[in-house]
Amino acid sequence: MDRISILQFRRQAEAIIRQVQQGKRLIVTYRGKPVMRLEPIRPEHVGPDDPFYSLDRLGVAEGQPLTNEAIDQIVYQD
Repeated sequence: MDRISILQFRRQAEAIIRQVQQGKRLIVTYRGKPVMRLEPIRPEHVGPDDPFYSLDRLGVAEGQPLTNEAIDQIVYQD
């Protein structure tokens, strides 16, 4: 992934945004250290099998409440 400085971004913001819109991903640095990532937002279709839609069922499994960590693991598949 290419890197650009905050100064480069400020000077060339419009051109950089166009590159990101075309699919380029960039790391933005401040004083040589990475501080953020620029990447395009891709439209996604969320299907009915998305874990978000089953949160009501995830709250209790086998009669025992799940912890927030357990739910996060299921939803985010960590």
